[in-house]
Amino acid sequence: MKLVRYGRPGHEKPGLIDAEGHLRSLEGVIDDFTPENLSEKTLARLSKLKTDKLPLVRGKQRMGCPVAGTRKFVAIGLNYKEHAAEAGLPLPKEPIIFFKAITSLQGPDDDVMLPRGSKKSDWELELGIVIGTRARYVSQKEALGHVAGYCIVNDVSEREFQIERGGTWDKGKGCDTFGPVGPWLVTRDEIPNPQKLDMWLDVNGERMQSGNTRTMIFSAAKIVSYVSEFMTLEPGDIIATGTPAGVGLGKKKDGKSAPIFLKRGDTMQLHIEGLGIQTQKVVPFKL
Repeated sequence: MKLVRYGRPGHEKPGLIDAEGHLRSLEGVIDDFTPENLSEKTLARLSKLKTDKLPLVRGKQRMGCPVAGTRKFVAIGLNYKEHAAEAGLPLPKEPIIFFKAITSLQGPDDDVMLPRGSKKSDWELELGIVIGTRARYVSQKEALGHVAGYCIVNDVSEREFQIERGGTWDKGKGCDTFGPVGPWLVTRDEIPNPQKLDMWLDVNGERMQSGNTRTMIFSAAKIVSYVSEFMTLEPGDIIATGTPAGVGLGKKKDGKSAPIFLKRGDTMQLHIEGLGIQTQKVVPFKL
């Protein structure tokens, strides 16, 4: 299933995308896609619905983050060899864990705001994992059984805040609007192997990132298992699993570093096979 939340920010309604690509309402069937409603039992019940009998939602609708009430937004750094190389950093021996602020979460096509003082805001296309059942010290073999589904995450990052301002990476990762998620939460049954998904990101129509999840250093299963050693993963938690090469920080020209950073008016478009497309316009900060 392709599960969605649509409508005005703060007033999203639950829905799904049917086999023909139409938006169908789930109002009256489920209150929202909250952590409590991501269990295997609930998803199995939804999978048995006759989608052609559900109310059709007409007109263009804003898509919100497909999960409500997320408690943790975990991210993994340097999880593709080529990305570590372009960043000039050694390959990690274990997954690098950091956090994005919950307040960075937003819909997949909402504007991305440049924070005040931003000089080096950048894009990062990532496969997102949404937890469905509590995971605590789970084995790699069992790990994906705790996953409700997958989604696209744009791990937008302010590199000066992240790298040059001291402390941890988190301050460059959690700015408002720096966590577009969606458009869909695609349930685990539709993505039997999350390690063979093509992915790309364009900025202003120019291809910047192109890759496949098979080149991840640490697989989705390894990541869920590993993170569960250090914290309990709860239903609704989102894990961003790292980005392939092609971020603005790593751009080169004539063999020399020539970074490209986001500016007002830029447009980002992101795609992961089977998970849909995101599109964001870059705008200045506003309260």
